[in-house]
Amino acid sequence: MAASATGAASTAFTPEVVQNSDESLPSLVGRLGDDVMQLFDTKLSLLKVEMKEEVNEYVRDGVMIAAGGIIAAIGFALLNVALAFGISTLFANADLSQPGKYAIGFVSAGLLYLIVGGVIITIMKNRLAKQSLVPDRTVEELRKDKQWLKNEL
Repeated sequence: MAASATGAASTAFTPEVVQNSDESLPSLVGRLGDDVMQLFDTKLSLLKVEMKEEVNEYVRDGVMIAAGGIIAAIGFALLNVALAFGISTLFANADLSQPGKYAIGFVSAGLLYLIVGGVIITIMKNRLAKQSLVPDRTVEELRKDKQWLKNEL
């Protein structure tokens, strides 16, 4: 069975070899150049697609980081005022001036929302850090091509 498969494979390539032997060396080199250019164009297209996908993911995650920062800032501003007034009422009987009571409230609210915003930013930063900057599919295709060229030459 192996002998018949080998015989079939050799007869399948024989007409192409005969056809190629009629071509001149410059035309073969030209065709090889065209094939190499087509290979590089294909690899470049793959790289472009892969980079576009990764850029889109980075942009999406960057937008989420910005949204987390904006939400933290708005919450910081609004709830800081509300919390400052709430804390200042806790010190109504204390021997502090009204601005002192407000200051304690603003500091407390500021710390709370800085922590919340920092957590959101840290989570998204860690998510971005896990992403690979190397276009894996393109690298794998180039490795296959390199191996194929080694085997052919």
